[in-house]
Amino acid sequence: MGGTKYGETSSTAASQSDRDGTIAQVENIQVDDNYKLGVGTAVGAVAGGLLGAGVGDSTTATVAGAVIGGVAGTYAESKISKKDAQRITVNMVTGGRVTITQPIDNRLREGMRVRVEGSGENARVVPR
Repeated sequence: MGGTKYGETSSTAASQSDRDGTIAQVENIQVDDNYKLGVGTAVGAVAGGLLGAGVGDSTTATVAGAVIGGVAGTYAESKISKKDAQRITVNMVTGGRVTITQPIDNRLREGMRVRVEGSGENARVVPR
């Protein structure tokens, strides 16, 4: 039973050029201060649901309160802790396409040859 085992590759290291690509799009956006999905919607929905349940005996009042609270929580959170970022779409030399949200790097332009460094939440697009 020789050969490559599950999870292994036949080569010892991936080619560095596999991380190269060309920027297809650069978009300036605003993101939450910690780049995570907001909790304002959930907190607002819970608070609204509790208030709705207190106002009426019906499920409709509870649901309406939760919806209104969720909208209010989202709005409140959208006004707090935002910062500028870039959403960069890169056409990889391997044929794939990746989109990375990262702090603003004013050197990056559409059509520029770049390298994707890191992975996951730590991935960054840098000029080559």
